[in-house]
Amino acid sequence: MTPTRRNRPAYKTILLAFACVVTTLMTAGSASAQEGPQVPITLSQAIDLALKQNRTLRLAGLSVADSEHKREIARSAYFPKISNQSAVRHITELAGVRIPAGAFGVPAATGPIPAETLFIDQGASTSYTSGTELAQPFTQMFKIHEFNRVARAEVDTAKIQLSQAENEIALKVRELYCGLLVAQLKLQAAREEVSASGVRNREDADAVANGRALEVTVLESQASSLEAQQAVLVQTLSMHQLMVSLDDVLGLSLNTKLQLDADPSAVTLSVPTREECLRVAQERSTTILAAREAVLKAKAALGAAKDSYIPDVTGLARYSYQSGVPLLVHNFGSFGFSLTYDLFDGGRRNAEIKDARIQLTEAQVNLDKAVDEAEVAIESAYDKVEQSENLVKVIQQALDLRTEVARLADRQFEQNAALASTRAEAHARLTSARASLIQTTLALSIAQGDLKRIIGQLPR
Repeated sequence: MTPTRRNRPAYKTILLAFACVVTTLMTAGSASAQEGPQVPITLSQAIDLALKQNRTLRLAGLSVADSEHKREIARSAYFPKISNQSAVRHITELAGVRIPAGAFGVPAATGPIPAETLFIDQGASTSYTSGTELAQPFTQMFKIHEFNRVARAEVDTAKIQLSQAENEIALKVRELYCGLLVAQLKLQAAREEVSASGVRNREDADAVANGRALEVTVLESQASSLEAQQAVLVQTLSMHQLMVSLDDVLGLSLNTKLQLDADPSAVTLSVPTREECLRVAQERSTTILAAREAVLKAKAALGAAKDSYIPDVTGLARYSYQSGVPLLVHNFGSFGFSLTYDLFDGGRRNAEIKDARIQLTEAQVNLDKAVDEAEVAIESAYDKVEQSENLVKVIQQALDLRTEVARLADRQFEQNAALASTRAEAHARLTSARASLIQTTLALSIAQGDLKRIIGQLPR
């Protein structure tokens, strides 16, 4: 809407106030972005730092250690168990043996034997017992073996999850690193657009003053300048958010200012061929490997469920000491076997076997699903890589054209055949084309990293 002659002063005042606010915010954002020393870091260094300090990876490492200790617990069931049982008991009343007088006869020479009624106590009112027992499981070894298979599979699964977390963190670092580089390029292009808008504003003001253009031209030029300044603010905020996220992933304090390597060729990766990716995924894909470990765990669980029909036979050997117990010597030994078997359990064992078979079938189906999904993901990721490579080639050609246009604009300006705004706009478009090339190159790098993550390789 074109402002009327009456409200033009107010309109100019609003635009001027808004420009002052935007300029103030840009200055504050630029000052905050430059606070503190900057730490130079390359993408490779950033990935290495994240692999060492990221909290998610530390938790995954602790999960591996926890699984290994649980495996040691399961392995301990193979060995004999030695235990001690000691007790002190006090009995309020004891039974005994009463021998009446003359119970063994009444000889004339000695008289009754015994001469008077006798009472012989059985033991003592306070008794002390202590026994050390060794128990060695025999038939339980079948179930113990299956439980150890489960524990070993859990350790391998935890290691696979750790590797998967490392691949995801490395890809996240790559995405944030490249995103921050793109934001820096966009900010530079936006600042050059602001500079070009300033030149255009001055030219339009001169044209209006000389009567060659209408006053609305100046207002439109000022509005375009404000939009360019708004783009600078948006990119400044985006850079701050990306910097904070990158610091968090790297395990650094959130106010750390990083100085990134702006060379796009340093972040590109080499990827295998499409057929090689499919082959490598079968061997190293964390999703497929985790699904295979789930199958092994399900098989072990089925074996343990079947072994529950085997009676528990345990060998026993015990050395005991007692004091106060009748009819036993103080020290004695014993050995033998114990057998435990559930004669009736209401169908529990049979139901456990059926449930284990279902879980095994589910694990096998999940494995097949993981293989198919990995193949689909590889095809999609590889298509994205090829598309990004083609885009890089096209944008490179566009950049060559923009470079030539900027060169011609410089020559025309030197020959007074073009305005300064035309020259500034040509260079701004050249900077934008360079930013697009680098942005597409970084997008190619992210696509390559995602492909390597899918096939189970570390994207670094």
